[in-house]
Amino acid sequence: MPELPEVETVARGLAAVWPGRRFVRVLARRPDLRKPLPDHFVERLTGRRVESVGRRAKYLLVRLDDGTTLLGHLGMSGAMVISHGKNEPPGPHDHIEFVTDEGIMVTYRDPRRFGLMDLTDDPETHPLLAHLGPEPLGPDFHEAALAAALDGKAAPIKAALLDQNIVAGLGNIYVSESLFLSGIAPTRAAKSLKKAEIAKLVPAIRAVLERAIAAGGSSLKDHVRPDGELGYFQHSFTVYDREGMPCPDCDCDLGKTGGIQRIVQSGRSTFFCAKKQR
Repeated sequence: MPELPEVETVARGLAAVWPGRRFVRVLARRPDLRKPLPDHFVERLTGRRVESVGRRAKYLLVRLDDGTTLLGHLGMSGAMVISHGKNEPPGPHDHIEFVTDEGIMVTYRDPRRFGLMDLTDDPETHPLLAHLGPEPLGPDFHEAALAAALDGKAAPIKAALLDQNIVAGLGNIYVSESLFLSGIAPTRAAKSLKKAEIAKLVPAIRAVLERAIAAGGSSLKDHVRPDGELGYFQHSFTVYDREGMPCPDCDCDLGKTGGIQRIVQSGRSTFFCAKKQR
């Protein structure tokens, strides 16, 4: 599933072509994705001018000139692909098309149809967004806030950071990478983290996310940028998906240590270095 860096990459791609333009044609080839599209979806979008494109957690937010916001989630395999003047027949998984008065078409493509789109007058109170924790790259995410959120939580720190109520937008890849960078074992109880450890974890999360965004996200299976190119942060993973391999600056005997380890937590793979993460 696309995590914060992938969704931010998509938002920035759309922000380069949508703000200030009107949707002169919107086409929905099916009435639903993971959930049914809103009533009169096409009619409510056609003719509207885009004011801004942004992101909240793993959701796209497209603000329109009538006060409505188009809220989108890419699901497991969704992509927003920009076509500059190309006139190609739609593919079997091209579900929604947006064409602007500039002639630029953006196609929502989703083979698994786990994504969704909705229209809302108040994103902050929308059921999908109202419960979310602070943005990890925003001013509300800091050491004191994270310490308060983790206080008393017996769950492993890996699970706690995946909880969108604690911090918004993090997923499996970037939590594993952040915990390695901060030297914290993923199996530690969240409440056991000391102040000094949280002081390392907060900037580690920010650093990992910023590097991933600069690289266009991680393309493991389905993620592509709006320009159709792949992200390349997967080439910079330190531990994720590197079971049995050395971690950065490794000086271990891999025959004895086995290198980076993989465990399963809450049904999801976790990758870490048992020597460097305590």
